Amino acid sequence: MTFVVNFGDKLKAAAVQAAPVFLDREATVDKACRLVEEAGANGADLVVFPEVFIPGYCHWLHFYPAGHPLSVRLHRELFKNAVEVPSPATDRLCQAAKKANAYVVMGLNERRPGMMPGTLYNTMLFIHRNGTIMGKHQKLMPTFIEKIVHAIGDGSTLKVFPTEYGPIGGLACGENGNPLLKFALYAQGEVVHAAGWPSYTDRGPSRLSHDLMLLRMRSYAFEGRVFAVSAAEMFTQEMAEALELDGATREALARVGGYSAILGPMGQFLAGPAEYGETILYADLDLEQVVDARYRQDITGHYNRFDVVSLNYNGTPNVPIRFRGGTPTEKGGAPATTGEPDASKSPLGPDEG
Repeated sequence: MTFVVNFGDKLKAAAVQAAPVFLDREATVDKACRLVEEAGANGADLVVFPEVFIPGYCHWLHFYPAGHPLSVRLHRELFKNAVEVPSPATDRLCQAAKKANAYVVMGLNERRPGMMPGTLYNTMLFIHRNGTIMGKHQKLMPTFIEKIVHAIGDGSTLKVFPTEYGPIGGLACGENGNPLLKFALYAQGEVVHAAGWPSYTDRGPSRLSHDLMLLRMRSYAFEGRVFAVSAAEMFTQEMAEALELDGATREALARVGGYSAILGPMGQFLAGPAEYGETILYADLDLEQVVDARYRQDITGHYNRFDVVSLNYNGTPNVPIRFRGGTPTEKGGAPATTGEPDASKSPLGPDEG
Protein backbone atom coordinates (compact mmCIF):
# COMPACT_ATOMS: atom_id res chain seq x y z
CA MET A 1 0.00 0.00 0.00
CA THR A 2 1.48 3.33 -1.10
CA PHE A 3 0.51 6.71 0.31
CA VAL A 4 1.48 10.25 -0.68
CA VAL A 5 2.43 12.65 2.11
CA ASN A 6 2.72 16.36 1.35
CA PHE A 7 5.35 17.12 3.95
CA GLY A 8 5.26 20.86 3.35
CA ASP A 9 1.63 20.99 4.46
CA LYS A 10 0.27 21.65 7.91
CA LEU A 11 -2.86 19.99 9.20
CA LYS A 12 -5.05 21.77 11.75
CA ALA A 13 -6.41 19.11 14.09
CA ALA A 14 -9.36 19.42 16.47
CA ALA A 15 -10.13 17.22 19.48
CA VAL A 16 -13.75 17.49 20.59
CA GLN A 17 -14.32 17.18 24.34
CA ALA A 18 -18.07 16.95 24.84
CA ALA A 19 -20.96 14.93 26.22
CA PRO A 20 -23.56 13.22 24.05
CA VAL A 21 -27.26 13.83 24.43
CA PHE A 22 -27.34 10.58 26.34
CA LEU A 23 -28.98 7.66 24.50
CA ASP A 24 -30.61 10.00 21.97
CA ARG A 25 -29.15 9.34 18.53
CA GLU A 26 -30.86 12.12 16.62
CA ALA A 27 -30.12 14.82 19.19
CA THR A 28 -26.51 13.65 19.50
CA VAL A 29 -26.08 13.68 15.73
CA ASP A 30 -27.44 17.24 15.75
CA LYS A 31 -24.86 18.19 18.36
CA ALA A 32 -22.06 16.39 16.53
CA CYS A 33 -22.86 18.19 13.28
CA ARG A 34 -22.82 21.56 15.05
CA LEU A 35 -19.44 20.75 16.57
CA VAL A 36 -18.02 19.61 13.23
CA GLU A 37 -19.19 22.82 11.59
CA GLU A 38 -17.79 24.90 14.47
CA ALA A 39 -14.41 23.21 14.15
CA GLY A 40 -14.47 23.65 10.38
CA ALA A 41 -15.26 27.35 10.76
CA ASN A 42 -12.15 27.59 12.93
CA GLY A 43 -10.04 26.06 10.18
CA ALA A 44 -9.87 22.43 11.32
CA ASP A 45 -8.84 19.87 8.71
CA LEU A 46 -9.43 16.90 11.04
CA VAL A 47 -12.05 16.62 13.79
CA VAL A 48 -11.89 13.73 16.28
CA PHE A 49 -14.73 12.75 18.65
CA PRO A 50 -14.81 10.65 21.85
CA GLU A 51 -15.42 6.91 22.03
CA VAL A 52 -19.01 5.85 21.18
CA PHE A 53 -20.10 9.51 21.27
CA ILE A 54 -23.31 8.52 19.49
CA PRO A 55 -25.40 7.95 21.52
CA GLY A 56 -23.13 7.42 24.57
CA TYR A 57 -21.14 5.00 26.68
CA CYS A 58 -22.57 2.12 28.80
CA HIS A 59 -21.84 3.91 32.09
CA TRP A 60 -24.65 2.12 33.93
CA LEU A 61 -22.61 -1.06 34.06
CA HIS A 62 -20.18 0.69 36.42
CA PHE A 63 -23.03 0.95 38.93
CA TYR A 64 -25.53 -1.86 38.29
CA PRO A 65 -25.31 -5.59 37.44
CA ALA A 66 -26.01 -6.48 33.84
CA GLY A 67 -29.30 -8.12 34.80
CA HIS A 68 -30.60 -5.18 36.81
CA PRO A 69 -33.86 -3.82 35.34
CA LEU A 70 -32.28 -0.41 34.79
CA SER A 71 -29.33 -1.97 32.94
CA VAL A 72 -31.70 -3.92 30.71
CA ARG A 73 -33.79 -0.83 29.97
CA LEU A 74 -30.81 1.41 29.23
CA HIS A 75 -29.23 -1.24 27.00
CA ARG A 76 -32.49 -1.44 25.06
CA GLU A 77 -32.38 2.34 24.56
CA LEU A 78 -28.74 2.12 23.52
CA PHE A 79 -29.57 -0.46 20.87
CA LYS A 80 -32.58 1.47 19.58
CA ASN A 81 -30.42 4.59 19.26
CA ALA A 82 -27.36 2.89 17.79
CA VAL A 83 -26.15 3.83 14.31
CA GLU A 84 -26.28 1.75 11.15
CA VAL A 85 -23.56 2.34 8.57
CA PRO A 86 -24.66 3.72 6.18
CA SER A 87 -27.90 5.34 7.34
CA PRO A 88 -29.62 8.73 7.49
CA ALA A 89 -27.57 9.45 10.62
CA THR A 90 -24.27 8.88 8.83
CA ASP A 91 -25.56 10.84 5.83
CA ARG A 92 -25.99 13.86 8.11
CA LEU A 93 -22.51 13.43 9.53
CA CYS A 94 -21.11 13.23 6.01
CA GLN A 95 -22.94 16.41 5.03
CA ALA A 96 -21.48 18.20 8.06
CA ALA A 97 -17.97 17.02 7.16
CA LYS A 98 -18.40 18.27 3.60
CA LYS A 99 -19.75 21.62 4.78
CA ALA A 100 -16.83 21.98 7.19
CA ASN A 101 -14.33 20.71 4.59
CA ALA A 102 -12.84 18.51 7.29
CA TYR A 103 -12.04 14.86 7.86
CA VAL A 104 -14.10 13.50 10.76
CA VAL A 105 -13.45 10.54 13.06
CA MET A 106 -16.69 9.79 14.91
CA GLY A 107 -17.12 7.35 17.78
CA LEU A 108 -20.44 5.50 17.72
CA ASN A 109 -22.30 2.41 18.81
CA GLU A 110 -22.87 0.54 15.55
CA ARG A 111 -25.52 -2.03 14.78
CA ARG A 112 -25.54 -4.13 11.64
CA PRO A 113 -28.03 -2.99 8.99
CA GLY A 114 -30.82 -5.38 8.17
CA MET A 115 -29.99 -7.86 10.93
CA MET A 116 -32.16 -9.01 13.81
CA PRO A 117 -31.52 -7.00 16.99
CA GLY A 118 -28.77 -8.07 19.32
CA THR A 119 -25.25 -7.12 18.34
CA LEU A 120 -23.46 -3.79 18.73
CA TYR A 121 -19.93 -2.72 17.87
CA ASN A 122 -17.71 -0.03 19.34
CA THR A 123 -16.92 1.78 16.10
CA MET A 124 -14.82 4.68 14.88
CA LEU A 125 -16.24 6.01 11.61
CA PHE A 126 -13.82 7.77 9.24
CA ILE A 127 -15.44 10.39 7.01
CA HIS A 128 -13.71 12.14 4.11
CA ARG A 129 -13.84 15.90 3.84
CA ASN A 130 -15.72 15.43 0.54
CA GLY A 131 -18.64 13.94 2.48
CA THR A 132 -18.10 10.23 1.83
CA ILE A 133 -17.43 7.38 4.25
CA MET A 134 -13.82 6.22 4.02
CA GLY A 135 -14.27 3.24 6.32
CA LYS A 136 -14.44 2.27 9.95
CA HIS A 137 -12.58 0.64 12.80
CA GLN A 138 -14.44 -1.71 15.12
CA LYS A 139 -12.80 -2.11 18.52
CA LEU A 140 -11.13 -5.51 18.42
CA MET A 141 -11.53 -6.34 22.10
CA PRO A 142 -14.11 -4.53 24.22
CA THR A 143 -12.73 -3.52 27.61
CA PHE A 144 -14.14 -4.72 30.94
CA ILE A 145 -17.87 -3.84 31.13
CA GLU A 146 -17.99 -3.20 27.38
CA LYS A 147 -17.84 -6.97 26.81
CA ILE A 148 -21.48 -7.12 27.94
CA VAL A 149 -22.51 -4.60 25.29
CA HIS A 150 -20.14 -4.83 22.33
CA ALA A 151 -19.05 -7.65 20.04
CA ILE A 152 -15.42 -8.04 19.04
CA GLY A 153 -14.25 -6.42 15.83
CA ASP A 154 -11.95 -8.08 13.31
CA GLY A 155 -8.77 -7.37 11.42
CA SER A 156 -10.55 -6.10 8.33
CA THR A 157 -11.09 -2.80 10.17
CA LEU A 158 -7.59 -2.47 11.61
CA LYS A 159 -6.27 -0.16 8.93
CA VAL A 160 -5.31 3.37 8.00
CA PHE A 161 -7.00 5.72 5.54
CA PRO A 162 -5.28 7.88 2.90
CA THR A 163 -5.46 11.67 3.04
CA GLU A 164 -3.39 14.42 1.47
CA TYR A 165 -1.68 14.72 4.86
CA GLY A 166 -0.70 11.08 4.95
CA PRO A 167 -2.39 7.99 6.42
CA ILE A 168 -4.78 8.50 9.34
CA GLY A 169 -5.68 5.67 11.71
CA GLY A 170 -7.49 5.27 14.99
CA LEU A 171 -8.00 3.11 18.07
CA ALA A 172 -10.55 3.21 20.86
CA CYS A 173 -9.66 3.64 24.53
CA GLY A 174 -7.63 0.70 25.87
CA GLU A 175 -6.55 -0.33 22.37
CA ASN A 176 -4.18 2.62 22.47
CA GLY A 177 -2.07 0.70 24.97
CA ASN A 178 -1.98 -2.57 23.02
CA PRO A 179 1.52 -2.95 21.49
CA LEU A 180 0.42 -5.24 18.64
CA LEU A 181 -2.48 -3.06 17.54
CA LYS A 182 -0.32 0.03 17.75
CA PHE A 183 2.37 -1.54 15.60
CA ALA A 184 -0.20 -2.71 13.06
CA LEU A 185 -1.14 0.91 12.39
CA TYR A 186 2.43 2.20 12.57
CA ALA A 187 3.50 -0.40 10.02
CA GLN A 188 0.78 0.69 7.59
CA GLY A 189 2.35 4.15 7.49
CA GLU A 190 0.19 6.00 10.00
CA VAL A 191 1.16 9.67 10.34
CA VAL A 192 -1.80 11.02 12.33
CA HIS A 193 -3.56 8.93 14.97
CA ALA A 194 -7.08 9.45 16.34
CA ALA A 195 -7.97 8.15 19.81
CA GLY A 196 -11.42 8.10 21.39
CA TRP A 197 -12.10 7.78 25.14
CA PRO A 198 -15.11 7.70 27.46
CA SER A 199 -15.28 9.93 30.53
CA TYR A 200 -13.29 8.54 33.42
CA THR A 201 -15.27 7.90 36.57
CA ASP A 202 -12.31 7.69 39.00
CA ARG A 203 -14.53 5.60 41.25
CA GLY A 204 -13.85 2.31 43.05
CA PRO A 205 -11.05 -0.22 42.55
CA SER A 206 -11.62 -0.38 38.79
CA ARG A 207 -11.42 3.39 38.34
CA LEU A 208 -9.74 4.74 35.26
CA SER A 209 -7.03 7.35 35.50
CA HIS A 210 -6.54 10.53 33.54
CA ASP A 211 -2.80 10.16 34.08
CA LEU A 212 -2.78 6.69 32.53
CA MET A 213 -4.79 7.92 29.54
CA LEU A 214 -2.24 10.66 28.93
CA LEU A 215 0.60 8.20 29.48
CA ARG A 216 -0.81 5.95 26.78
CA MET A 217 -1.21 8.82 24.36
CA ARG A 218 2.28 10.23 24.91
CA SER A 219 3.66 6.73 24.51
CA TYR A 220 1.65 6.16 21.33
CA ALA A 221 2.91 9.36 19.73
CA PHE A 222 6.51 8.91 20.85
CA GLU A 223 6.90 5.22 19.97
CA GLY A 224 5.43 5.58 16.49
CA ARG A 225 6.74 9.11 15.88
CA VAL A 226 3.22 10.15 14.91
CA PHE A 227 0.82 12.94 15.79
CA ALA A 228 -1.98 11.86 18.14
CA VAL A 229 -5.37 13.53 18.54
CA SER A 230 -7.07 12.29 21.70
CA ALA A 231 -10.75 13.11 22.36
CA ALA A 232 -12.46 12.29 25.67
CA GLU A 233 -16.12 12.36 26.66
CA MET A 234 -17.66 14.51 29.40
CA PHE A 235 -19.94 13.04 32.08
CA THR A 236 -22.89 15.32 32.92
CA GLN A 237 -25.49 15.53 35.65
CA GLU A 238 -28.12 14.73 33.01
CA MET A 239 -26.34 11.43 32.49
CA ALA A 240 -26.25 10.86 36.25
CA GLU A 241 -30.01 11.39 36.35
CA ALA A 242 -30.53 8.84 33.58
CA LEU A 243 -28.50 6.36 35.64
CA GLU A 244 -30.67 7.11 38.70
CA LEU A 245 -27.60 7.63 40.88
CA ASP A 246 -27.97 8.70 44.49
CA GLY A 247 -27.01 12.16 45.67
CA ALA A 248 -23.64 11.20 47.11
CA THR A 249 -22.60 9.43 43.93
CA ARG A 250 -23.75 12.34 41.80
CA GLU A 251 -21.69 14.68 43.93
CA ALA A 252 -18.65 12.44 43.51
CA LEU A 253 -19.14 12.52 39.75
CA ALA A 254 -19.74 16.26 39.55
CA ARG A 255 -16.50 16.90 37.64
CA VAL A 256 -15.71 13.78 35.66
CA GLY A 257 -14.32 13.46 32.17
CA GLY A 258 -12.02 15.37 29.92
CA TYR A 259 -8.23 15.44 29.55
CA SER A 260 -8.37 15.51 25.79
CA ALA A 261 -5.06 16.41 24.17
CA ILE A 262 -3.17 16.75 20.90
CA LEU A 263 0.40 15.47 20.85
CA GLY A 264 3.42 15.75 18.60
CA PRO A 265 5.66 12.94 17.33
CA MET A 266 8.05 13.23 20.27
CA GLY A 267 5.19 12.83 22.74
CA GLN A 268 4.99 16.54 23.49
CA PHE A 269 1.70 18.32 24.17
CA LEU A 270 0.63 20.62 21.35
CA ALA A 271 -2.75 21.36 22.95
CA GLY A 272 -4.23 20.42 26.31
CA PRO A 273 -4.71 18.39 28.30
CA ALA A 274 -8.10 20.02 28.74
CA GLU A 275 -9.64 19.54 32.16
CA TYR A 276 -13.35 19.46 33.00
CA GLY A 277 -15.74 21.19 30.60
CA GLU A 278 -16.86 21.00 27.00
CA THR A 279 -14.34 22.45 24.58
CA ILE A 280 -12.57 21.90 21.28
CA LEU A 281 -8.78 21.77 21.28
CA TYR A 282 -6.87 22.88 18.20
CA ALA A 283 -3.28 22.44 17.06
CA ASP A 284 -1.38 22.90 13.82
CA LEU A 285 0.49 19.73 12.87
CA ASP A 286 3.69 20.31 10.91
CA LEU A 287 4.18 17.06 9.02
CA GLU A 288 7.90 17.66 8.61
CA GLN A 289 8.23 17.02 12.35
CA VAL A 290 7.56 13.35 11.59
CA VAL A 291 10.65 13.24 9.38
CA ASP A 292 12.74 14.86 12.10
CA ALA A 293 11.37 12.53 14.78
CA ARG A 294 12.12 9.39 12.74
CA TYR A 295 15.64 10.52 11.87
CA ARG A 296 17.07 8.60 14.84
CA GLN A 297 14.43 5.94 15.37
CA ASP A 298 11.86 4.62 12.90
CA ILE A 299 10.48 1.40 14.34
CA THR A 300 8.75 0.44 11.08
CA GLY A 301 11.88 1.06 9.05
CA HIS A 302 15.57 1.47 9.79
CA TYR A 303 15.26 0.95 13.56
CA ASN A 304 13.97 -2.62 13.68
CA ARG A 305 14.85 -6.23 12.85
CA PHE A 306 11.93 -7.91 11.11
CA ASP A 307 14.10 -10.92 10.34
CA VAL A 308 14.18 -11.52 14.11
CA VAL A 309 10.72 -10.41 15.27
CA SER A 310 7.67 -9.53 13.20
CA LEU A 311 3.89 -9.13 13.47
CA ASN A 312 1.31 -11.45 11.89
CA TYR A 313 -1.87 -9.77 10.66
CA ASN A 314 -5.20 -11.41 9.77
CA GLY A 315 -7.41 -9.08 7.77
CA THR A 316 -10.20 -11.61 7.16
CA PRO A 317 -13.69 -10.39 8.10
CA ASN A 318 -15.24 -12.36 10.95
CA VAL A 319 -18.58 -13.28 9.37
CA PRO A 320 -21.19 -15.43 11.17
CA ILE A 321 -21.73 -17.84 8.28
CA ARG A 322 -19.86 -18.93 5.17
CA PHE A 323 -21.72 -20.67 2.37
CA ARG A 324 -20.04 -23.41 0.36
CA GLY A 325 -21.68 -25.23 -2.50
CA GLY A 326 -24.87 -23.20 -2.51
CA THR A 327 -26.85 -20.85 -0.28
CA PRO A 328 -30.21 -21.01 1.53
CA THR A 329 -31.76 -18.95 -1.28
CA GLU A 330 -31.63 -22.02 -3.49
CA LYS A 331 -34.09 -23.68 -1.12
CA GLY A 332 -36.28 -20.66 -0.55
CA GLY A 333 -34.49 -19.41 2.54
CA ALA A 334 -33.39 -15.93 3.51
CA PRO A 335 -31.09 -14.10 1.08
CA ALA A 336 -27.42 -14.68 1.72
CA THR A 337 -25.72 -11.56 3.07
CA THR A 338 -22.23 -12.95 3.48
CA GLY A 339 -19.90 -15.26 1.64
CA GLU A 340 -16.23 -15.97 1.41
CA PRO A 341 -14.26 -12.84 2.30
CA ASP A 342 -12.36 -11.19 -0.53
CA ALA A 343 -8.72 -11.33 0.53
CA SER A 344 -7.86 -8.61 -1.98
CA LYS A 345 -9.70 -6.14 0.25
CA SER A 346 -7.29 -6.63 3.11
CA PRO A 347 -5.49 -3.36 3.87
CA LEU A 348 -2.23 -5.26 3.45
CA GLY A 349 -3.16 -6.84 0.12
CA PRO A 350 -4.29 -10.30 -1.07
CA ASP A 351 -1.07 -12.06 -0.09
CA GLU A 352 -0.81 -10.70 3.43
CA GLY A 353 -4.31 -11.06 4.90
